Amino acid sequence: MTFRPLHDRVVIRRAEGDFTSKGGIIIPDTAKEKPQEGEVIAVGPSLRDESGKPIALDVKAGDFILFGKWSGTEVRIDGEDLLIMKEADIMGIVEKTGAAAERAA
Repeated sequence: MTFRPLHDRVVIRRAEGDFTSKGGIIIPDTAKEKPQEGEVIAVGPSLRDESGKPIALDVKAGDFILFGKWSGTEVRIDGEDLLIMKEADIMGIVEKTGAAAERAA
């Protein structure tokens, strides 16, 4: 199935959280807090102003973002748990620099 968000909605894949605490304690899935960061998978075409002109969105597919704890609606598409939220619910884009980019690679 292909899913295309409408207007200013964004589809996000939540980042995987750590499975162990800093002290080495393994945290079960039921007790873990869901991460508030993720990768943008798909973006709607645009929002429109009062005159009908399109307003371009600031995020694009592939961006790594931060969002509010209770933001978005959880959905399951093709067996994968995703979030759909409006662009306004996104707090910002995380830019990977230096050591952070090396760790991710």
